[in-house]
Amino acid sequence: MLAGLKAGEMKVADEAGQRFYFAVSGGFLEVLGDRVVVLADAAESPEEIDVERAAAALDRARERLRARPGEYDSDRAEAALRRALNRLRIAQHRTGRRLAASY
Repeated sequence: MLAGLKAGEMKVADEAGQRFYFAVSGGFLEVLGDRVVVLADAAESPEEIDVERAAAALDRARERLRARPGEYDSDRAEAALRRALNRLRIAQHRTGRRLAASY
């Protein structure tokens, strides 16, 4: 099986059952028997996410979506919005605080 990935949360569990979370911004996933291969455009653990930078990206994306029609590419702005929200949601695993809900 081969599937395309969009911006979202990837959960990985080790053999002991410990879970790890990553913000993925796109790519492909392939299932090969008992293995899964992920080729992500970008993948960040909660510890790697700069919350202030993600919040600034969210603000920029929202501003661009509110702009005059034709001033910005709305598809790109919507994709940026989804990536920023996803990064903030994944960062919650590090902070324990609800970050994305406040935006």
